[in-house]
Parts: sequence; C-alpha cells; structure tokens
Amino acid sequence: MERFATVDDYVASFPEATRAALTQARAAIHRAVPDLVESMSYGMPTFTLDGRYLVYMAGWKAHISIYPLPSGLVQELGPYRFAKGTARFRLNQPLPVGVIELIVETLAEERASGS
Repeated sequence: MERFATVDDYVASFPEATRAALTQARAAIHRAVPDLVESMSYGMPTFTLDGRYLVYMAGWKAHISIYPLPSGLVQELGPYRFAKGTARFRLNQPLPVGVIELIVETLAEERASGS
C-alpha cells in the first residue's frame, strides 16, 4: 500500500473521476463540521475533531467510501449503505453531498452527546 504524507497527495494519486468525487466529499465534510483537522491514518484521509478521529474517506476505482456511519441513519443512507459502517458512493452517479454532510454532522452530534 502506498503511503501518502498529505490528503492532497492522496487525492492527487487517483484518476480524474475519483479525484473529483474525493474533492467534493472533502469539501462537504468540512462544510458539515468546519473545525475538523485533516491527516492521514491507516492510509486514508482522516478528519479529526478534538484530537480524535471522526470520519475517514477512501477512493476506489468505481466509488468512494466514507467510514464509519452513525448508528441512527440507516433509512436515510438507503442505497449508499454498503456495510455496517461504510457508505459507498458510485462514481457513475452524482455525489450526494447532502448525505455526506448529514453523516458527518450526525457523527459530530453523537460524539458531543457521548453516544
């Protein structure tokens, strides 16, 4: 697995379609919770809040993924929920930035409430 020093390096390593989706997702994550700090962890872009990870994103050949998922959004995630803790967004469909923002906002709310 290739190691990247920065989120910019990670995003730049992908073909255009994946790069565009990761860039949109990254912006949506920051809109949802502006105080997040970016780093790389486990080979993926990691967004931390108060020194603890909140959400990860990853790029793939045909989709991007967001990890983990909040426990209370099963219905809202519908077709994007790939596994218990993973949302998968296909590159051949418009990126649902509102869903990504909802995921991140809900994760931050769960963190704040101690859930």
